[in-house]
Amino acid sequence: MEREQLADFLRRRREAIRPAEVGIADGPRRRTTGLRREEVAMLAGMSVDYVVRLEQGRSSQPSPQLLGALARALRLSDDERGHLFHLAGHAPSPADGTARLARAGLIRMLDLLGDTPALVLSDLGEVLAQNRTSVLMAGDLTRFTGDRRYMAYRWFTEPAAREVGLPQERERQARQLVADLRATAGRRSGDPAVAGLIDRLRAASEDFRRLWAEHEVAVRRADRKTLVHPRVGPLTMDCETLLTPDQGQLLLVLTPADAGTRERLELLRVLGTEEFPASGTTDTTAR
Repeated sequence: MEREQLADFLRRRREAIRPAEVGIADGPRRRTTGLRREEVAMLAGMSVDYVVRLEQGRSSQPSPQLLGALARALRLSDDERGHLFHLAGHAPSPADGTARLARAGLIRMLDLLGDTPALVLSDLGEVLAQNRTSVLMAGDLTRFTGDRRYMAYRWFTEPAAREVGLPQERERQARQLVADLRATAGRRSGDPAVAGLIDRLRAASEDFRRLWAEHEVAVRRADRKTLVHPRVGPLTMDCETLLTPDQGQLLLVLTPADAGTRERLELLRVLGTEEFPASGTTDTTAR
């Protein structure tokens, strides 16, 4: 770990960001160049004291999870993310490291979408980043660890993940998840991360084994689904999926399909956030 260089890199990146880029008002009284340390701490979900110690070269080695949060907060490019991990003494693998960090351009698109719910996902269905409206709809889907990071794993092993949608839509959504995962497996043939996830799903779920054996293959790009939100009721959403050129990450954008849903979504924004159950209240990633 190169503490002094890491500290200097973090300071310079913090000072280079305009507050408006991350949705913070840049008022006339503002004297700080770039972001304040407390703003970085808020965006990264960590304490101000830890950000201070990092920038002063006094911290312990940050974990890959903390580095990922800092990379998202500071809107780092792919190359900058790799450099951040290097300075911190980590060399993440493509499957479990930098590929699990949302691309800087996709993060900016989340900001630009504003009140439209949107998420960035990996090609294995792990939520890498969300905007505020998505969190209001679904809770924080970036908090999961282990195999629970993957929507398909939660869907086939946790009943609560399936209960957020309409019963009549569940079989179709299950088939979509499996077909999308098979498309990823074909594109990433021989990748142990993909093969391992499939093996664990086959061992854990009879339903997954049944659908996997049918060999349906399809990358999901557009869909309509109804989510039953515990606070405002049913939300019928049109789901558009935008893929990166290498198909390694995607931007999922959800727009209200009818006037009633638009009204309920607006009510949800007014109500604001509250604590969601650990299982994830309305998982929107079953694309």
